[in-house]
Amino acid sequence: MTEARSETLGEKLDRLIAAVSRLAPPPPAAPDFDAADCFVWEAETGMLTPVERVNRVEIDLIKGVDRVRDILVDNTQRFADGYPANNVLLWGARGMGKSSLVKAAHAAVNASHAARLRLIEIHREDIDTLPALLALLKGVAHRFILFCDDLSFDHDDTSYKSLKAALEGGVEGRPDNVIFYATSNRRHLLPRDMIENERSTAINPSEAVEEKVSLSDRFGLWLGFHKCSQDDYLAMVDGYVSHYGLAIDAETLRAQALEWATTRGSRSGRVAWQFVQDLAGRLGRRLD
Repeated sequence: MTEARSETLGEKLDRLIAAVSRLAPPPPAAPDFDAADCFVWEAETGMLTPVERVNRVEIDLIKGVDRVRDILVDNTQRFADGYPANNVLLWGARGMGKSSLVKAAHAAVNASHAARLRLIEIHREDIDTLPALLALLKGVAHRFILFCDDLSFDHDDTSYKSLKAALEGGVEGRPDNVIFYATSNRRHLLPRDMIENERSTAINPSEAVEEKVSLSDRFGLWLGFHKCSQDDYLAMVDGYVSHYGLAIDAETLRAQALEWATTRGSRSGRVAWQFVQDLAGRLGRRLD
């Protein structure tokens, strides 16, 4: 009688385990890295979503940042070839092509390296899941650029510690087939008042500040982007107009481009592109 009750209880437990297993989500499928050369990391599902059409411009259209462009492309080429390369922080003025340059450099290097390099975008709010993404990429034959656009951290945000450990500080370290590129308006990724608050309230101010700013030290290359001159701005406009074959005389183009920048109160690659979009619309032309 005792044995029969024990078997019945075992059967009930088996059915309960089976039911719970059916409720659990299936494990994510292994990524197909040949499906695309760019992916987006979906932290909630632990999956990489391929991007069929990447929003990017050709690298020759990015003007006014020739020196940092060459440094980034060279670093990316060395990484694609399997040689040592650095994590890169692209920081500085808004609208000067930081994120555009990352995507353009990836495309340029892939064009000459048989598309062996994959670009994976990770959103700022998912930085604390970076270790899970690295575990997924470790040991894969492809090489990966992890890209985080507009990376910065605010008060009481401790996820920057996960990034520090993932980049250089963990026991295993960053996998050899992974490199990290980030853009930010802040060179140290943290707001100045946050750093100053640490200096004023900590028992040892210098140690507290060092702990905060050491995150940016994990990036071997700091590429600075600064506000462009009028000549650089006009060169950006001329580059777009020539590339898309927009018919307008030089003097009219110059006058309209400068007026556009004046009304915006700034000159940058983004302002130049917005002007060209407006110009193309007025001329009845598509930017394909």
